Amino acid sequence: MTANAKPTTPEQAIDPDRALLPAVQRVNETRVREGFWPKMGRVAARIPFAGQVVSVYYAARDPQTPLAAKGIMMGALAYFVLPVDAIPDVLVGIGFTDDAAVITAVLATLGANIKRRHREAAERALDRLR
Repeated sequence: MTANAKPTTPEQAIDPDRALLPAVQRVNETRVREGFWPKMGRVAARIPFAGQVVSVYYAARDPQTPLAAKGIMMGALAYFVLPVDAIPDVLVGIGFTDDAAVITAVLATLGANIKRRHREAAERALDRLR
């Protein structure tokens, strides 16, 4: 798989061997920078894990978060932003299950990097979106 190739599975999105490659990190950061808030604005009210996604976003952008954790978080967020993934988001009821699995995996492995300030910032942002 090339550095610019889109991850097609949740596992690929957060695989450290891939997500931490500098070229992949640049692509993921660009995808997240350009697509995160527009997508979150469209889906925040429909996904029960919106708070967790936005918390990961704030942790990934925090200068105090370790670089390796940021790379994996950005991979997960880039996967969330992609309109076409393992289970397309347009499928009502199941479309976000793969995205939820990716975020759950990030929280399970890197949850210690998501601080109270990230969760509070996420709550404020979601209040503004809703």
